[in-house]
Amino acid sequence: MSVTDSIADMLTRVRNAGLAQHSQVAMPTSTMRQSIAFILKNEGFIVDYEILPGKISSTLLVRLKYTQERKPRPVIGGLQRISKPGRRVYCKKSDIPHVRSGLGVCILSTSKGVMTGTQAHRQNVGGEILCYVW
Repeated sequence: MSVTDSIADMLTRVRNAGLAQHSQVAMPTSTMRQSIAFILKNEGFIVDYEILPGKISSTLLVRLKYTQERKPRPVIGGLQRISKPGRRVYCKKSDIPHVRSGLGVCILSTSKGVMTGTQAHRQNVGGEILCYVW
Protein backbone atom coordinates (compact mmCIF):
# COMPACT_ATOMS: atom_id res chain seq x y z
CA MET A 1 0.00 0.00 0.00
CA SER A 2 1.36 3.37 -0.99
CA VAL A 3 0.98 6.33 1.35
CA THR A 4 0.97 9.78 -0.26
CA ASP A 5 1.67 11.70 2.96
CA SER A 6 4.25 9.81 5.02
CA ILE A 7 4.43 12.49 7.74
CA ALA A 8 0.67 12.36 8.35
CA ASP A 9 0.93 8.56 8.42
CA MET A 10 3.68 8.76 11.07
CA LEU A 11 1.72 11.21 13.22
CA THR A 12 -1.42 9.07 13.00
CA ARG A 13 0.48 5.92 13.97
CA VAL A 14 2.03 7.65 17.01
CA ARG A 15 -1.33 9.19 18.02
CA ASN A 16 -3.18 5.86 17.74
CA ALA A 17 -0.46 3.93 19.59
CA GLY A 18 -0.58 6.46 22.42
CA LEU A 19 -4.36 6.24 22.71
CA ALA A 20 -4.14 2.43 22.75
CA GLN A 21 -1.33 2.68 25.36
CA HIS A 22 1.17 0.68 23.32
CA SER A 23 4.78 0.87 24.47
CA GLN A 24 6.14 1.25 20.95
CA VAL A 25 5.06 1.73 17.36
CA ALA A 26 6.78 0.60 14.14
CA MET A 27 6.64 2.21 10.70
CA PRO A 28 8.64 2.31 7.48
CA THR A 29 11.58 4.68 7.79
CA SER A 30 12.55 7.74 5.80
CA THR A 31 14.95 10.62 6.36
CA MET A 32 12.08 12.98 7.22
CA ARG A 33 10.55 10.52 9.71
CA GLN A 34 13.95 10.03 11.36
CA SER A 35 14.35 13.81 11.68
CA ILE A 36 10.92 14.18 13.27
CA ALA A 37 11.63 11.28 15.68
CA PHE A 38 14.94 12.93 16.60
CA ILE A 39 13.14 16.18 17.46
CA LEU A 40 10.44 14.34 19.45
CA LYS A 41 13.16 12.62 21.49
CA ASN A 42 15.12 15.83 22.13
CA GLU A 43 11.96 17.66 23.20
CA GLY A 44 11.03 14.84 25.62
CA PHE A 45 7.88 13.60 23.88
CA ILE A 46 9.16 10.04 23.30
CA VAL A 47 11.59 7.79 25.17
CA ASP A 48 13.71 6.78 22.19
CA TYR A 49 13.66 5.61 18.59
CA GLU A 50 15.73 3.16 16.63
CA ILE A 51 16.15 2.06 13.03
CA LEU A 52 15.84 -1.69 12.48
CA PRO A 53 17.42 -2.94 9.24
CA GLY A 54 15.32 -5.17 7.02
CA LYS A 55 15.65 -7.13 3.80
CA ILE A 56 13.53 -4.76 1.70
CA SER A 57 13.43 -1.56 3.75
CA SER A 58 14.36 -0.52 7.26
CA THR A 59 11.82 0.07 10.03
CA LEU A 60 11.61 3.00 12.44
CA LEU A 61 10.67 1.86 15.95
CA VAL A 62 9.43 4.65 18.25
CA ARG A 63 9.17 4.00 22.00
CA LEU A 64 6.39 6.10 23.52
CA LYS A 65 6.61 7.96 26.82
CA TYR A 66 3.85 8.02 29.46
CA THR A 67 3.20 10.04 32.63
CA GLN A 68 3.75 8.41 36.02
CA GLU A 69 0.25 8.82 37.44
CA ARG A 70 -2.32 6.30 38.69
CA LYS A 71 -3.67 6.08 35.16
CA PRO A 72 -0.78 6.54 32.70
CA ARG A 73 -1.40 8.99 29.87
CA PRO A 74 0.82 9.56 26.84
CA VAL A 75 3.16 12.55 27.14
CA ILE A 76 2.10 13.55 23.62
CA GLY A 77 -1.25 15.26 24.14
CA GLY A 78 -1.80 15.96 20.47
CA LEU A 79 -0.27 15.96 17.01
CA GLN A 80 -1.54 18.11 14.17
CA ARG A 81 -0.35 18.06 10.55
CA ILE A 82 -0.26 21.60 9.15
CA SER A 83 1.34 21.57 5.69
CA LYS A 84 -0.25 18.91 3.50
CA PRO A 85 0.49 17.73 -0.05
CA GLY A 86 -2.51 19.64 -1.38
CA ARG A 87 -1.83 22.83 0.57
CA ARG A 88 1.69 23.76 1.64
CA VAL A 89 2.05 26.22 4.51
CA TYR A 90 5.20 28.34 4.77
CA CYS A 91 6.23 31.00 7.27
CA LYS A 92 8.92 33.62 7.65
CA LYS A 93 11.15 33.78 10.70
CA SER A 94 8.97 36.50 12.21
CA ASP A 95 5.77 34.47 11.67
CA ILE A 96 6.80 31.19 13.33
CA PRO A 97 3.82 30.21 15.51
CA HIS A 98 3.87 29.43 19.24
CA VAL A 99 2.09 26.14 19.96
CA ARG A 100 -0.10 26.08 23.07
CA SER A 101 1.56 29.21 24.49
CA GLY A 102 4.99 27.61 24.36
CA LEU A 103 3.99 24.23 25.86
CA GLY A 104 4.18 22.54 22.46
CA VAL A 105 6.58 22.64 19.55
CA CYS A 106 6.24 23.59 15.92
CA ILE A 107 8.34 21.40 13.59
CA LEU A 108 9.59 23.11 10.43
CA SER A 109 11.43 21.97 7.34
CA THR A 110 13.96 24.70 6.56
CA SER A 111 16.87 25.20 4.19
CA LYS A 112 19.12 24.18 7.11
CA GLY A 113 17.22 20.96 7.86
CA VAL A 114 14.26 19.88 9.97
CA MET A 115 14.08 21.74 13.29
CA THR A 116 11.76 23.19 15.90
CA GLY A 117 10.33 26.68 15.62
CA THR A 118 12.60 27.90 18.42
CA GLN A 119 15.73 26.60 16.67
CA ALA A 120 14.60 28.14 13.36
CA HIS A 121 14.01 31.49 15.06
CA ARG A 122 17.53 31.40 16.57
CA GLN A 123 19.06 30.59 13.17
CA ASN A 124 17.02 33.32 11.41
CA VAL A 125 15.30 30.97 8.96
CA GLY A 126 11.70 30.27 8.06
CA GLY A 127 10.31 27.30 6.20
CA GLU A 128 7.49 24.85 5.72
CA ILE A 129 5.43 24.17 8.87
CA LEU A 130 5.21 20.38 9.04
CA CYS A 131 3.28 19.82 12.26
CA TYR A 132 2.46 20.90 15.81
CA VAL A 133 3.13 18.64 18.79
CA TRP A 134 1.90 19.29 22.34
